[in-house]
Amino acid sequence: MSRTLRVDAVLVQAVIAGALSFAHLHDLAAAAGQDGWKAWAYPVSVDLLLVAAWRRMRTDAENRDAWLWFAIALVASLGANIATAGLLDLNNVPPWLRILVAGWPALAFLGGTLLAHAPAPVREQEPADQPEVEPAPDVTVERAPEPAPELPPADPAPQSASPEPAPNPPAVPVPPALLDHAQKIADAHQAQTGAPIDTATLRSRLGIPPALADAIAIQLT
Repeated sequence: MSRTLRVDAVLVQAVIAGALSFAHLHDLAAAAGQDGWKAWAYPVSVDLLLVAAWRRMRTDAENRDAWLWFAIALVASLGANIATAGLLDLNNVPPWLRILVAGWPALAFLGGTLLAHAPAPVREQEPADQPEVEPAPDVTVERAPEPAPELPPADPAPQSASPEPAPNPPAVPVPPALLDHAQKIADAHQAQTGAPIDTATLRSRLGIPPALADAIAIQLT
């Protein structure tokens, strides 16, 4: 109920303000030489331009032309209200005011035409409503662990082959006389050096091949 009363009060205030502004514009136009129906057309022209500019401003707040024509219509309306408040002798209107009143129809026609044919602002197209798609439930697939591949049995470690005994060198026959002579040389060498004679020394002393020297050295030990 309170909301309805508040809206009605605003409408009543708007009607009263519009009627007073309408009457002031009519009186100013009549004083400037616009008699008859022409005096009533001036307030309609000013108010229509004011409303057209205001609607364009609501549609496109950044439109400078709408702000310009709104300011022009507002100045015309306020100027008429102030001029008829006793600041101007309506029986003796100055020539410049008569010129402004006479030129107003052309100015209002230009402003109304520009506002009517101004390009509308491009609005971003809203995407069409698409049906909501429910997300698919998360499904967890559990897989049975695959058995590890069986490896072939490892080959048994080869048994290390037992080292074969080195073949005995073929026995070299040693003459008894040569063996006795070698024994004497070995004894003399040990008496002189205090160490048993080695195979190389024995071979050089006797002048025999290595195989025979080895065979004699074996028998001397």
